[in-house]
Formats: sequence, C-alpha cells, structure tokens
Amino acid sequence: MSSATPLAAFQKRKRLTYSRSARAGLQFPVGRISRLLRKGRYAARVGGGAPVYLAAVMEYLAAEVMELSGNAAKDNKRKRITPRHIVLAVRGDEELNKVFGSVTISSGGVIPHIHKSLIPKKKEKVEKPPAEEGEKKAKKAKKEKKEKKEKVAAPASPVKEQ
Repeated sequence: MSSATPLAAFQKRKRLTYSRSARAGLQFPVGRISRLLRKGRYAARVGGGAPVYLAAVMEYLAAEVMELSGNAAKDNKRKRITPRHIVLAVRGDEELNKVFGSVTISSGGVIPHIHKSLIPKKKEKVEKPPAEEGEKKAKKAKKEKKEKKEKVAAPASPVKEQ
C-alpha cells in the first residue's frame, strides 16, 4: 500500500491540457486541419504529423503575405491592408507569384507596367564635330572685341584721395 492519499494521486494525475497547436507552437488550428483532412477523404488514413506540418506551412505563407502586404500598405501611406496591397505584394515577390500564379484576387487590380516600345525615347544630344582652326580663331577674336567694347563703355571712376 502506498502512503499517498487518493486526493494527492488525483492532483498528480491532473494535468493541464495543451492543444496540438500550442504544443507545436503554432497559431493555426492543428485539430481543425486534422478533422478537415479526415472528412475530406483525401486519403484513407491521415498521420499525426500531417496536420501539424500543413498548419505550419499555411501559417508561414499567411505570415509572409501579411508582411509583404503590410509593407505595400506602408509604402502607399495607409494603415489598412486592402486587396490591392495583397496583389502588389504577391506579384512583386517571385516565389509567391509562382504559388499564386493562377489566382485572381477580387478588387486587386493589376500590376502597373508599360511596355518599353510604348515609352517615348529621349532625344539624344547631337555632338558637334571638333571646331576647325579658323572657327576657333574667329570665336577668340569676337570675344576679345566684346571685352574691348565693355572696357571703353564703362569708364573708370575717379578715385578721390584725401
């Protein structure tokens, strides 16, 4: 016979119950995903780790989309994430774009893009050929003539000495 009272044994057996989501450290519901896998008849049998793994993958994808959407909303100076921000986030990320390749998000719009051939080309500056000796001398003579005119036109002011 043990010396422990029945009450002590009951308290020893009494443990807090933790959900499978809490045990896995997830926010997504492992129990619900497990039930949906079984009821969906995707396979005759569903292992114990399958719903945990699936919940972890779904949580990761949701967190990734939410982070990128939040950044897109912040870039547009908004505090609320809209379908437009989700589209900009998903289509802007190469890997998420592959995952969501055939998905249409309602009220999301399209990614802004203008084809290169439709953009008007900038006018290129036409380079002048190097000036010949005669042109250089003519420019220099013009400049000297202009300087002489300025000197003659503005007489020097007399300085009074005291």
